Amino acid sequence: MKTKREDVRNIAIIAHVDHGKTTLVDELLKQSGV
Repeated sequence: MKTKREDVRNIAIIAHVDHGKTTLVDELLKQSGV
């Protein structure tokens, strides 16, 4: 569960740093199965 929480945090950081790359976040979410 701890690692899953960190993954969500990392995605949030990526999304914050790179606003224009929503497709990147979408791909990460697809791969993680969310």
